[in-house]
Parts: sequence; structure tokens; C-alpha cells
Amino acid sequence: MASTNNVTELIFTGLFRDPDVQRVCFVAFLIVYLATVVGNGLIVLTVSISKSLNSPMYFFLSQLSLVEISYSSTVVPKFITDLLAKIKTISLEGCLAQIFFFHFFGVTEILLLVVMAYDRYVAICKPLHYMNIMSHQVCQVLVAGSWLGGFVHSIIQILITIQLPFCGPNVIDHYFCDLQPLFKLTCTDTFVEGVIVLANSGLIALCSFLILVTSYIVILINVRNHPAEGKRKALSTCASHITVVILFFGPAIFLYMRPSSTFTEDKLVAVFYTVITPMLNPIIYTLRNAEVKMAMRRLRGKKENVGME
Repeated sequence: MASTNNVTELIFTGLFRDPDVQRVCFVAFLIVYLATVVGNGLIVLTVSISKSLNSPMYFFLSQLSLVEISYSSTVVPKFITDLLAKIKTISLEGCLAQIFFFHFFGVTEILLLVVMAYDRYVAICKPLHYMNIMSHQVCQVLVAGSWLGGFVHSIIQILITIQLPFCGPNVIDHYFCDLQPLFKLTCTDTFVEGVIVLANSGLIALCSFLILVTSYIVILINVRNHPAEGKRKALSTCASHITVVILFFGPAIFLYMRPSSTFTEDKLVAVFYTVITPMLNPIIYTLRNAEVKMAMRRLRGKKENVGME
């Protein structure tokens, strides 16, 4: 850490100032977080146990759910407990750790969504070569590459931040640690660092989003030549993916592809992609996927039989 640092502890302004509103939010967001962990955990468990869900698509889905649990857990537990605290504090080291894991899991999720789009492209546009192209080894490499990409991205963010001097004030106008709010507390000009962060975060999100949009356009064009039943199934699967992509990338591009501000709506947008979206993903995928619902019913039936024995 830079020797000029006088700040060892940071204070969050939080999302709302009214204590009554904070107590209501505590209950609401606690329920949402528990639903996120249980819902995504159930998908991971179902895919790992069910023999019928052994295709690459479900392997990627289980990895996405694992990332969702980790991504949400980086911010939400601290955020929830702070709703009941009069003074919301975090150490500078804890803040940097939160930034690291938040960006690590966030970019890993982005890359996994790109991988899932590629999987759907191969399955729909090259069905005869699908199992050869998407072999078990290839799937593992793609997932490992997603995790590695998230790690490299996050390391860059931290190397940029850790060398900055923090001499006060120590109040962050947010409910969790992120780069732009933290940059406002430094004792030096952070224009260059801000540009690097914009390139590192915003362009990753924007380029990945454009790749995803392009891939789904190609998929939808190819689906037109499929039989009615195959077309329906392909469209149903792609609709789930596209919905998740929009929910994740929309807020991220809104926040990272424009100059930073202290608008309250920025915090509300951040709530959407840190708290709400991770809960919605398992709902979106399971409600539109008959195979996952069937596997979950079989899993529940096995548990009931074990309980009766």
C-alpha cells in the first residue's frame, strides 16, 4: 500500500438514509439473497446429480449459477448487515478485496455468457458436428478460460488502485466498494486511471455484448430453416439466454460506459445487477426449460423416498 495513505477505514453513505426504509430493505434484500443462493445452488446440485443434464449447455449453466452465488455474496451480505448499522464502515484492505472479487466474478460471468452463446450457436447452426466441437475437454477449457479472464481483469483493476494515495476524506458515496467512487477519495488526479478502468471494464462489457447480439442474430437467422418443433425449442432456449444477457449487460453498460456521477439512480441501477439479477437467472432458465424442471422433480422425488425410508 502506498506510504502516503492516511486512510485505513472507509464509510459508506449507503442506499437510503431513513432508518425505517433501511429496515424494510433489510428484510426484502435478505429474502432476495437467500432466494439467490438457494435457487442457484439448486441448479448446481441438479446438474451435478442428474444424468439427463450432462450436455455442455447444462455444464455451463451450473458454472454460471456458481458464479452468480459468488458474485452476489461479494456485495450483498455486507450490504444487508450495513442496513441495520448506524455507521457503515469497511477497512481499506476489505474495500480492495471487495473490488477484486466483484470484478473477478462479474467478468467471469460475462465470459461465461459469451461461451454459452457460442455453445448455442454450434448446437443450432452445426448440429452434426456439435459433440465433436463441444467435447468435454473443450468445455473445460472454455470454463477455465472464463475464470482466468475474470482473474486477469481483476488483477489489473487492483494494480491500478493499490498504488493510489488515500489521504481523506474517507466517505464513499455508495453502498459497496467500486472503482469510480473510490477514485474520488484519492489525493491525486485519477484521469489516466479512470480511462484505463473505462477501457478495462466498459469495453469488455460492450464488446462482449456486441458479440452476444451478433451471435444470437446469426442463430435466429439459422433457426428459420428448422422444423417447427426444433425451432420452438431453439427459440425457447435462446430467449432465456437473451433475457439474462439484457438484464446483466444493460445496467453494466449504463454505469461503466459513461462518466461517473453521484446520482441516486446509479445506486439503484447497481442494486438491480448486484442483488436482483443473480436471483432472476435461475428462475429464467428453469421456467423455460422442461428438462431442468423434470430433473428437479426427480431430485425432489428421490429426497422424499429417502425421507420415507
